[in-house]
Formats: sequence, C-alpha cells, structure tokens
Amino acid sequence: MDCDVSHVRRADLATVDALARASVNARRFGARIRFTNASPALQELIAFVGLGEVLLGGAERQAEQREEPVGVEERVESDDPAV
Repeated sequence: MDCDVSHVRRADLATVDALARASVNARRFGARIRFTNASPALQELIAFVGLGEVLLGGAERQAEQREEPVGVEERVESDDPAV
C-alpha cells in the first residue's frame, strides 16, 4: 500500500517515529506501507536513521530470498583447558 506523505511539512524524528510505527502496525496485520512523495529533507532523515528501504521502498528483498546467516558451530569438551 502506498501512502502519500507530500503533505508532511516538518521533517523531524517525531515524524520518522510516526511513520515507522505505522509501518510496524501494518506489518502486524500482514500489509506493507510504502511512503511516497516524501520531501528531500524527510528522505534524508529516513535514510540517516537507516529506515530508507523499510519506509520508502528502496531495493527491498522478500524475506524468502534472504540468505540464511552462516555460523560456526563449536563444541567444547569439558576437559579442554581455557585459553
């Protein structure tokens, strides 16, 4: 769902907080909101806090397409000396 935010006059952290909360609430109900027509100042602030892809769309990837994190499993024997 697209939401036009061209009417937002003030780009501050309270605005970004409200947009992020709306996005979280939409996701809880299985929807996604993409905020469109944001002013350059609002776009910069959203990007600065690291929410550009989430709130503005960006190069978003679906969760199914993400790679699983690769980890190293290490087993320690109880009689191994601590290093």
